[in-house]
Amino acid sequence: MKSIPVIQYAMLCGLLSILAVPVAKAADPGRQAEVSARGALVMPFELKATTHIFTKTQDGGVQQVVTKKAGDEHQIHLIREHLALIADHFSKGNFAEPANIHGANMPGLAELRQAKTGELTVSYQDLPNGGQIQFSAHDPLLVQALHKWFDAQLSDHGADAMRGHKHANMMHMQ
Repeated sequence: MKSIPVIQYAMLCGLLSILAVPVAKAADPGRQAEVSARGALVMPFELKATTHIFTKTQDGGVQQVVTKKAGDEHQIHLIREHLALIADHFSKGNFAEPANIHGANMPGLAELRQAKTGELTVSYQDLPNGGQIQFSAHDPLLVQALHKWFDAQLSDHGADAMRGHKHANMMHMQ
């Protein structure tokens, strides 16, 4: 039996772990178009000029919005302004913006709205090319709700969104 060099084995394991990540079912193109149209009424930045990245973590997740074009200062400013505002709303239990874009029956949204003060921690941070919102909870049901909510957004945003993964405290796009 021929042995595989360690570096090749590590690369193979990494590739297999990426392939094993479940992919959210994409919404039909009609739904994605509706979500995009409603999103333009809520989000000040251009959806087509940005990418939403949703990274699930053990205690919640990270939602990033970044520009597709490096140095697009106008979009970066709009992203940061919007994400900081909605992070403030989310930290107060106000999830009206996602409901307006994705609908009131969006998976996970009802559970997030019912979280009591202190059960869900939400914080905003600037990124060089956009911004991010960090969500964390100790209650496994809230973590599960966040994960369902992230999957629904991935599905609805289609080509303008992607699943991320967290490894050694670094966010990566897949």
